Amino acid sequence: MNFVETRLAKLARSGDRLAFAELVDLYKDKIYHLAYRMLGNKQEAEDAVQETFLRLYTNLHRYDETQKFSTWIFRIATNLCIDRLRKRKPVYSLDADMDGGEGNDFYAMMPSNEETPEKQVIVSETQQLIRKAIETMPEKYKSIVILRYLQDMSLQEISDVLDMPVTTIKTRLHRGRDYLRKKLEMSGTVALL
Repeated sequence: MNFVETRLAKLARSGDRLAFAELVDLYKDKIYHLAYRMLGNKQEAEDAVQETFLRLYTNLHRYDETQKFSTWIFRIATNLCIDRLRKRKPVYSLDADMDGGEGNDFYAMMPSNEETPEKQVIVSETQQLIRKAIETMPEKYKSIVILRYLQDMSLQEISDVLDMPVTTIKTRLHRGRDYLRKKLEMSGTVALL
């Protein structure tokens, strides 16, 4: 797929609008999911997707064809989300977008063998507690935890996206898991990590 994306990027760079539209189609959902998980707000996530593709389009001339296209676009989106998080006031909504909206919520998709309504309520409450804990994480841990566990990226891919050494990624991932574990223990939830 990397070859196809590289070819599409080359064509888009030379002015082929259909090639750029194909790149958008390939990545719009993935970028939305990343932005939604990082920002926790549908409107902000949609805005971040639009801004990501705007930046992509205006910076296609900078794309290094020896690198994976997916790494490059995820780097743009992640940095954009981190910038948005830094500009926010440190206020965390406890009930924003908790319903999962259009099925785009990772926690709503967590597999469960639970069948009774009581157990389903417990699972739902646990998902909300995990989301709240992630929302309160320091930025340097939050982006890494989201990329690792919600985007299922390898440590090397995260290193490429965030332009950090793998050792730093490992350290921050470990500290991020510890942070989540402590938050969940404080709330009386059994640590899942």
